[in-house]
Amino acid sequence: MTAIFKRIHMSVKQVVALVLFMLISALAQMLIPSLLSQMIDSGVGESNEKLIIAIGIAMIVLAVFACVMNVVSTTISASVTTKFSADIRQEIFHKVQSFSAAEIDKFGTASLIARSTTDVTTIQTFFSMLFRIGLMAPAMAVIGLILSVATAGEISMVLAIAIPVLVVVATALIIGASRSSVKLRKKIDSINQLFLETLEGVRVIRAFNKQKHEIDRFGETNQETAELSRKQVNVSTALFPVVNMLFGFTTVAVMAVGTGFVIFRGMDVGVLVSATQYINMILLGIIMMAYVVSLFPDAYACMKRIGEVLDTEASIQDPEKEEPAQTCKNTVEFRNVTFAYPNADAPVVKGISFKSGPGETTAIIGRTGCGKSSVVKLIPRLYDTLFGEVLVDGVNVKDYKLDHLRELIGYVPQKNVLFSGDIASNLNFGNENGTEAEWAEAVRIACASEFVDKKDGVYHATIAQGGTNLSGGQRQRMAIARAVMKKAEVFIFDDSFSALDMKTDRELRQNLKESMGDATMIVIAQRVSTIMDATRIIVLDNGEVAGMGTHKELLKNCDLYREIAEIQLGEEVVKNEIACA
Repeated sequence: MTAIFKRIHMSVKQVVALVLFMLISALAQMLIPSLLSQMIDSGVGESNEKLIIAIGIAMIVLAVFACVMNVVSTTISASVTTKFSADIRQEIFHKVQSFSAAEIDKFGTASLIARSTTDVTTIQTFFSMLFRIGLMAPAMAVIGLILSVATAGEISMVLAIAIPVLVVVATALIIGASRSSVKLRKKIDSINQLFLETLEGVRVIRAFNKQKHEIDRFGETNQETAELSRKQVNVSTALFPVVNMLFGFTTVAVMAVGTGFVIFRGMDVGVLVSATQYINMILLGIIMMAYVVSLFPDAYACMKRIGEVLDTEASIQDPEKEEPAQTCKNTVEFRNVTFAYPNADAPVVKGISFKSGPGETTAIIGRTGCGKSSVVKLIPRLYDTLFGEVLVDGVNVKDYKLDHLRELIGYVPQKNVLFSGDIASNLNFGNENGTEAEWAEAVRIACASEFVDKKDGVYHATIAQGGTNLSGGQRQRMAIARAVMKKAEVFIFDDSFSALDMKTDRELRQNLKESMGDATMIVIAQRVSTIMDATRIIVLDNGEVAGMGTHKELLKNCDLYREIAEIQLGEEVVKNEIACA
């Protein structure tokens, strides 16, 4: 909870005004039973019609006044709670933006979405009820207790037993409900994760006819969630029957004791009526508080989960002082780099060293899972090295401000992500001030003109969320065009040509070679034909360098590369190339 409140600041004036209006409203409502007592004893008892009318008008005025105060306080409450929840969402979003891939992996996408949406809404609902009812109810109980003691003190002694019993029972139930809520929220995260996986993999699930398997898997988790929810609801809702039972017992006790006082001690009937009204209002205030308290366990669990996000420090931080750039522009260098994912049993990359200079293309190839993508993720500091150094323009990437480092890099990730909007807005992700001429050039280089020019609206044609209205090859070329728009010093292509046919692949690589100038390119590829012309080719095997050199050098000197080339190009072609070399 402290993680939330130390970052979010409420308006002190609004909170003070809210408390003040609530107190005034409660006081106005609590004065009505006193007037009713006077109306019965002095008005009805003495047949004083003028007094009855005067007191009646006063009661109406007080009721209307209390209603107006309630409306004003509700308006202020809505303003405070909506701003509070908006600020929390902003804080979570800002915090998540600062996370490295390691922190994103730790929480999970589904959990972060739930924490920033449903959890925040739960907290907003709790505070809305707390401000609207939680402030009113104690005020009614305290003022009612004071007036009840003042008008019929002996009768009010019944509360000395009822209130402590209620507090003890309510506390026990709240503690139990809080524990259940924390467990329930974790299980809801699992449901969200399963649902997200099902939506993202719906085509695969149908292609493999695994709908029943996924339904059963979801049903099992859903059943566990329902069981936890049932236990949590049972504990929470037990509070209301307990309060109602005590309400009934207390009312009966008050009427019994009060009747005895009227008969044997000559207490006025009006005093008994007002005392009964006050005690009912006190108990009503307690019931209202019980309702607010019943919302607390869920809100507490949500605040705890949000606090975990806000308290998590990103493992990748900007340095206090950025190192000045060196003279070796457009270069990327790895010096004996070893890298392991968080909580992994062993490093995925071990002892990698190479240097790629201006205008050069460094390609990385190897078997699936050998660590190719892991290598390039270290350049923009999506992850940090375990040992060794990664340098861009002669400066260790850890000595750059993250914004500055990533401005130097044009990155095409393995999974091409496009954003809802149009083609122009996606291209301008690489350069927010891009012009139509620059769009046209980037699209030409990426060989995307053939489908972009045919679309209605051309650069203003709609792109669906995730680019789902484009084919895999079209999304890949759009992602490349977006990176080209950046005009960076370093370009990283993480298996970015896999969805292209051989002709488009060759044409695109030629366009890149002609247009990139002195920029250095790091290319990860599965196809030998894509990287044959690279300045150097690094062959990875189990995270280690198995060979490094040109295409022809590796055919002669690296068994793994030659094996890959023979499978893809054919043994005869490889033999001829080795002979010619």
